[in-house]
Amino acid sequence: MAEVNEIQQTLEKTAIESQNTGKKALPPAENNEKSRRSKSGFWFGIIILLLVLALAGGGFFLLQQLRDKQQDIGGDVSKSDQRTIELTKQITGYQSQISALQTQIATVDKEITGKDKFFNDKLSGFSKLHQEKMDNAIEKLNNSMAQVQRQLGKTRGDWLIADAEYLLSIANQRLLLVGDLNTTKEALIAADQRLRESGDAAVYKIRGQIAKEISQLKNVQVPDIVGIYSTIQLLTENVDKLTTFLPHESKEITPIEPEQEVNEDQNKGIVDSAMAKLEGLVTIRHTEQPILSVITPEQARFIKEELKVKLEMIKLSLVQQNDALFKSSIADAKKWLAKNFAKNKNSKSFAKELDILNGTPIRGQFPDISQSLKMLRDIVKLRIDTDKTLASSKPKQSDKPKTPPIGQK
Repeated sequence: MAEVNEIQQTLEKTAIESQNTGKKALPPAENNEKSRRSKSGFWFGIIILLLVLALAGGGFFLLQQLRDKQQDIGGDVSKSDQRTIELTKQITGYQSQISALQTQIATVDKEITGKDKFFNDKLSGFSKLHQEKMDNAIEKLNNSMAQVQRQLGKTRGDWLIADAEYLLSIANQRLLLVGDLNTTKEALIAADQRLRESGDAAVYKIRGQIAKEISQLKNVQVPDIVGIYSTIQLLTENVDKLTTFLPHESKEITPIEPEQEVNEDQNKGIVDSAMAKLEGLVTIRHTEQPILSVITPEQARFIKEELKVKLEMIKLSLVQQNDALFKSSIADAKKWLAKNFAKNKNSKSFAKELDILNGTPIRGQFPDISQSLKMLRDIVKLRIDTDKTLASSKPKQSDKPKTPPIGQK
């Protein structure tokens, strides 16, 4: 637009100047020529003006087209910017989603790492445990194989010594746990026989110790368990003969027959027979303890059965050879006897028998026979000592008599 305005101003200035030049006084000939020239210049100017207008219109048309194109380009640019902004927003949303996914992935990765570590620790623990079990099984198997190899490599003498060791252990068990002297003696004698048959020189000291132990067992006084048991059984049978301290009704009184006419001899016989009958029913006792009540026959029976139970406890402690329980059971039975039964001949005899039982030993003083077993288990040391003794008893080379050379006396 600025260029078009400048062209219009230039054309207006040219037209004004041509008019001013045409108003000057000129000669006629020159005026004709000048009129001709002016006409031709006028038309030339019009033509130029038309050309200028045509150029201005063309420039304006081009300018409008440029503006339209610029607007089109601007619209396209704005649309592309909007699209870019939308794409940017979408990209930002995608980036936030990607960051959230990355956070979730990191969390899952962390959990997987923790679980992986946990399972690895568990697996390592299980593997270590199984390895230890396998090592223990291998060690036991190796020990068993070594034991089997040692057993296979033993001679008859070794087997006899092992058998003697077993017999000595049996002898110690029977003596200490059961108190069986006969079995203990037989086991010691059998062990000595096995050692004699083994032919090993190292068992000489062990056989001497076994002989000492056998002689010690022969001097042991064994309590008569059967006799003591029989005495307690007899006391149990005599419980029914004891009389309870508190009175009770034990028999039914026989009704008295109606009086009949009898003579004096018959009266005397009747009195004697009545006294004989009353002798089993009435008992006159003198006691310092007050009698507060009369018990029933069931209660009297219960008192006697309780004493029998205490005697059974004495039997049980006798069979178990428990000396403390034996004496405490006897003391308990004596207290019950003194508390619930009358002091008569039967009760005194019963208490005397209990005192005799209390002073009777039920377990003998057994000697210690474990020394031979200890020596046999340490037979390797005995063999070393025996070898040293034999080596020291052999004559040395320097002690041997020198034989003279041949031909010399």
